[in-house]
Amino acid sequence: MKRNTFLRKATGLAALPVLGQSASVLPDIDRIRQELLDAWQASEKMTLAIVGQMPDEMFMFKYTPEAMTFTEQWRHCCQFTVGQMQASFGMPNLYAEQKLPKAMTKEQVMSELPRMYAYVRKTIETAPAEKLVADLKFGDHKIPGWRLLYAMENHIIHHRGQCVVYLRLNGITPQGYLGW
Repeated sequence: MKRNTFLRKATGLAALPVLGQSASVLPDIDRIRQELLDAWQASEKMTLAIVGQMPDEMFMFKYTPEAMTFTEQWRHCCQFTVGQMQASFGMPNLYAEQKLPKAMTKEQVMSELPRMYAYVRKTIETAPAEKLVADLKFGDHKIPGWRLLYAMENHIIHHRGQCVVYLRLNGITPQGYLGW
C-alpha cells in the first residue's frame, strides 16, 4: 500500500482528494458533523461549569482597568461566534435585532450561553457540506469551514481559560475540566 493511501486511511481522511486530484470527492461529512457536535457539547458543559461558579456579584469583576469584565468575556464569545457563523455560513445573526448589554447578570449570561451553543449546533447540522469543506476567509488566511468551527471553539477555550483565572483571583477553586 502506498504511504499516502495508508496515512489517509489511518487518519480517517481516505475520502479527501490527494493533492493534484479533483476535489469533487468530499470527506465523510456526517462524521465531521458528529465530531464537531461532540466537541461543542463538551465545550458547553465546561463553559457552563466555569460560569456557574462565579458569584453573581462578581460578574463585573476585572483584574485591571483595561481587561474585560467576567461578563464581557462571555458577551464577546457569544457575539464573535455568532458573527463568524453568520459571515462564514450565511446563518441569520442572533444579535441583529437584540444587542447584548455590556453589563449582564449571571442569570442573563447563563441563559445566553446555551442559546449561542444551540445556534452553533444548528450551524453544524445545517451548513451545506460544500461550505464545511470549502476554504473560507478567516483573518488573513483561508481555512476549511470545519476548521473554522474548531477555531471558534478554540476562541471560547481561550476566554474560558481567562475566566478560570478570574475565579482564582476571587478565591474560587475552579472545577476540573470534565473530559471528553
